[in-house]
Amino acid sequence: MNLIADIPVDFKNTAAIFIALGDEHRQRILLTFEKGEKLNILQIVSTTTLSRTAVTHHLKVLHQSGVLDSEKVGKEVYFWINTEAVADALQRVLSYIKNET
Repeated sequence: MNLIADIPVDFKNTAAIFIALGDEHRQRILLTFEKGEKLNILQIVSTTTLSRTAVTHHLKVLHQSGVLDSEKVGKEVYFWINTEAVADALQRVLSYIKNET
């Protein structure tokens, strides 16, 4: 067994991404996005039974973890999946597992 004192730099944001993806409501929110689609809060709220406040909370978690990117256009904030960040986190874990087995 190998003791690890610090998380490697490569894994710095991986935990936050997995924590964000570990919630069913956040998974459902991600599933509302079509490939390359940008959605605002009202569009996302309309696809769920959650309140706007709850959706806003989940979007904040997804955004802070790097799973979602956003852009403010006028008064609206549009979100989209940061596929590169999610794919990189998954690839880091897969590479580690493949090297360990």
